[in-house]
Amino acid sequence: MNAVEQSKLIKELLSHHNLQNNLSVPQLVEKILSRGEGTLSATGAIRATTGKYTGRSPKDKFIVRDETTQDVIDWGLVNQEIDEASFDNLYEKVIAYLKKKDELYHFKGYAGADKNYRLPIQVFNEYAWHNLFSRQLFIEPTEEEVESHQSEFTIVSAPTYKADPKVDGTNSETFILVSFKKRTILIGGTEYAGEIKKSIFSVMNFLLPQRDILSMHCSANVGQEGDVALFFGLSGTGKTTLSADPYRRLIGDDEHGWSTNGVFNIEGGCYAKCINLSKEKEPQIYEAIRFGSVLENVILDEGSRNPDYDDTSLTENTRAAYTLENIDNIVTPSVAGHPNTIIFLTADASGTLPPISKLTKEQAMYHFLSGYTSKLAGTERGVTEPQATFSACFGSPFLPLEPSTYAEMLGEKIDQYNTNVFLVNTGWTGGSYGTGKRMKLSYTRAMVHSALEGELNSAETTKDDIFGLEIPMHVPGVPDEVLIPKKTWNDNEAYNKEAQALAMKFHDNFKQFTHAGDEIKNAGPLYRG
Repeated sequence: MNAVEQSKLIKELLSHHNLQNNLSVPQLVEKILSRGEGTLSATGAIRATTGKYTGRSPKDKFIVRDETTQDVIDWGLVNQEIDEASFDNLYEKVIAYLKKKDELYHFKGYAGADKNYRLPIQVFNEYAWHNLFSRQLFIEPTEEEVESHQSEFTIVSAPTYKADPKVDGTNSETFILVSFKKRTILIGGTEYAGEIKKSIFSVMNFLLPQRDILSMHCSANVGQEGDVALFFGLSGTGKTTLSADPYRRLIGDDEHGWSTNGVFNIEGGCYAKCINLSKEKEPQIYEAIRFGSVLENVILDEGSRNPDYDDTSLTENTRAAYTLENIDNIVTPSVAGHPNTIIFLTADASGTLPPISKLTKEQAMYHFLSGYTSKLAGTERGVTEPQATFSACFGSPFLPLEPSTYAEMLGEKIDQYNTNVFLVNTGWTGGSYGTGKRMKLSYTRAMVHSALEGELNSAETTKDDIFGLEIPMHVPGVPDEVLIPKKTWNDNEAYNKEAQALAMKFHDNFKQFTHAGDEIKNAGPLYRG
């Protein structure tokens, strides 16, 4: 399929006999309810279910290997390849399938809040509720921008079309195919809306570095003095909780770019986990779920239609999609200056990493590449006890390029903008999981506050003899003994054994980063067995 043929197929979708173009939120809600795609909850949000796929399908995601990608993609288990012919054949079949649908939903918008770097996108959806999801998560154009909008990337989503792996070259009935040459994402066989969001993030992780912009899987906020902070962390580390601060305005909760202008949000909305959500613990998220929002796989009370956020009978990965405008304390538009502070969050179940430590540039690059945390029980099927896990750049499933590409850009920007970087352990203290206890949130908040206020930039530190990390001796609001993990353990020998075991896990994981220089490799734990 050449560019002319593809353009012809896109025109066929645009000329669909019943194409619904950029419908308003009320119009989409009406469509969803009349078509039986979802239920109106007591909050005003639409509740939809996603069938057997209640999360992403990483084994079903492919990138088309062609002259555009063959020499630049970090091919492997994360970035699986599919040939052009397979993409073209499946693309034609999906287009033909959607043309027969009684309605097709079309959204034009943007990825990237900085107008200098934004990506104009268009989304074709089989489901009205997926179109509402797209409208909540991506950046909505003004009326004038709709008229002049020229899409540079297209998503075609057909959740009820199922692939035949023997014929189509996929691994299952589900497929998420990305063609950078044809600037198209093809999604089918799954109703999980998160594939739409994350596929565009993967695209931005390919395109932005080509423009010398670091793409990042992190949340970001800005203080009253205009100081910017980034929060990196995998699931369960407290990224959402710690970045939601009544005294700091939210830039975004998940995806950002860092250009020569500063930080900008890639999205126009949030896709928050709802498990055990409460007004007391996370008021911003709780109050944001209202008319126009989408609740995914959340159980509703049959009579009242009130959401039961504690009910995980469908999945523990319950989600809410809502526009940033549903949050009061935000930056509009979602752009800010260069980060003053970066916080790497980890939930270390071994109880041996310091609760806070200040990183050198090399250590920052090392821990960025490592992306360490403990996978907590409940975050994945079969996980009943915390397990050490590493995800490069805190987002390896979404990185088309070699991870060192992003780490090198981070190091350059830390140098250029004199950014301070801290590693914060929100995990266990006084022992490992089962013996110790989770770090008090009040202590973590005090440490993060001190880091953001610059109180730790020149603080007296002591070096950890196993991990080589510089630990502040004093943090306001935190007992001194809590800062030194070894002092919180009753058994020094048990501590040393646990800490040394974790250090070796870091070293074993880092062997994969063959592109990293010696300065970075040597910035890891001092203990080497």
